[in-house]
Amino acid sequence: MPYTSVTALVDRLGEDVLIQLTDRASPPTGAIVSSVVDQALANADAVIDASLAMRYRLPLIAVPVVVADLALSIAAYKLHRFAPDPKVKDDYDQALKDLGDIAAGRKKLELAGIEAPTSGAGGVVTTDRARDFTPENLHGFI
Repeated sequence: MPYTSVTALVDRLGEDVLIQLTDRASPPTGAIVSSVVDQALANADAVIDASLAMRYRLPLIAVPVVVADLALSIAAYKLHRFAPDPKVKDDYDQALKDLGDIAAGRKKLELAGIEAPTSGAGGVVTTDRARDFTPENLHGFI
């Protein structure tokens, strides 16, 4: 299940920018090339899945807004063949940081029916047998 769509990417970047980023034909066709966009969206989904798989069961039943936004930031960066402008780079870096926080459990996605596994850091409780040697039964040896 894709985390975002071509329509959302057009809304984020604008149609003219998306044409410039995807129309790599010679001579240019002047249209958005869907195969290039689909590849960027698939790459973004793969990056997100790699991070979410550590904490959540995939595929996600519903796509949270934050995941869709992360997918847009990653796909916009992936569409650039050359150095992107600083805003696109900063958004991409922040998306990777947020994914790292989700994977580490510092941020939690609110997903109905799917609970992130606990880390097991609740503490350790042990029970042991009674001590064989105590100060009371070693009286005179100590």
